[in-house]
Amino acid sequence: MSVFLTALACALLLLTPGHAAPQDEPDRQLAEEVFRIRAIDHHAHPLRATREGEEDREYDALPPDALEPPPLPARLSPANTEYVGAWRDLWGYRHEDMSEAHAREVVEARTRATRERGDAYPAWVLDRLNIDVMFANRVAMGRGLVPQRFRWVSFVDALILPLSSATVREGSPDYAAFYPGEDALLNRYLSALNLKTMPLTLREYTARVVTPTLERQKREGAVAVKFEAAYLRKLDFDEASEAEAARVYARHAGGRGAPTAAEYKPLEDFLFRYVAREAGRLGMAVHIHTGGGVGAYFNLTGSNPMLLEPALSDPGLRKTNFVLIHGGWPFAAQAGALLLKPNVYADFSAQTFLRSPRALASTLREWLEFAPDKVMFGTDAFALTPEVGWEEVGWLSNHTGRQALALALTGMLRDGEITRARASELARMVMHDNAAKLYGVK
Repeated sequence: MSVFLTALACALLLLTPGHAAPQDEPDRQLAEEVFRIRAIDHHAHPLRATREGEEDREYDALPPDALEPPPLPARLSPANTEYVGAWRDLWGYRHEDMSEAHAREVVEARTRATRERGDAYPAWVLDRLNIDVMFANRVAMGRGLVPQRFRWVSFVDALILPLSSATVREGSPDYAAFYPGEDALLNRYLSALNLKTMPLTLREYTARVVTPTLERQKREGAVAVKFEAAYLRKLDFDEASEAEAARVYARHAGGRGAPTAAEYKPLEDFLFRYVAREAGRLGMAVHIHTGGGVGAYFNLTGSNPMLLEPALSDPGLRKTNFVLIHGGWPFAAQAGALLLKPNVYADFSAQTFLRSPRALASTLREWLEFAPDKVMFGTDAFALTPEVGWEEVGWLSNHTGRQALALALTGMLRDGEITRARASELARMVMHDNAAKLYGVK
């Protein structure tokens, strides 16, 4: 039995003869359709193919292992028994438990598969999940992440942080862990441009660093740029004049002191809109992390997507498409309201491992009743432990997302809001067609 037939059998178990199907269980035919769709995964952090002894550290600009160990949500716990299902489908795991001895078999099976499949391994994982294309949020792409199956989303927070972060990083232990990574990434971008020193004026910086970096990323295959700014500050990117931003830049450029967060903000605000405008000019969408995040000191209030409304409504950014990554949860209703703006979209990645299928279904139904052409599937697959890698997190998210979508559409169908044909159409839109249309994926 194939991976997806196995998964489908599990998802529909309660609907088989001998099991009473409560009214809030998914329609069987509709669930089958959802699970068969060859999906576009709008947001993930896949690892490149590696040889024995190699390590991939480019899966994120802000790797969470630099943080104080935070508590994990229940479904992300490595002890979550749902991962047994992933191990069965991916590695042929034959046990019911997750004992240390048996879990070692998973590591061995993964190592064997990566060795035997080589550069074809990442695409093989997608095939196991019935995913056609995965959007890879990475500092750089690498072996096995072929453009036919993996589309690059680059990181651009470093471009709005050209000054010393020495003072700002004192704001919280999370900032102290994350800001050095942004400093290092900006230096990497400068090196790619053969620049040894930072330009001394803002106008030179945008012309010689920001625009050329975005243009290079576009040439190298980036379809979108990603802001993780909620890990570094609030998402209140207000309007700031170039003159005001230039004064901040000139005051501290060339190592002349470190600005406070309040002093830095006008420059960051100006550069955020500059990057967004340039991305729109180049045909790249702007992805923004919204809602909850990892870290014991993460500022949840500052990640509310409603803080972005002034930027999203900026007439000068109307040619830029924005995507609210993770759909802003726990501010999902607010994110849904923002979908009425013509250039705003959302995916529900991460909600797929933070929430149960039934809880996520309620959000998806609200969004689909409101703006069905703006909603996109995503897994936020990432590596958690040696036993729970991006493959297992992708499996869990993939199953949760599909189950939740089937439940949401079933409710709409049974309440007479949509026909069966429309339910099938909406399923294809969410799992594939909306993203394909936005990015021109064939």
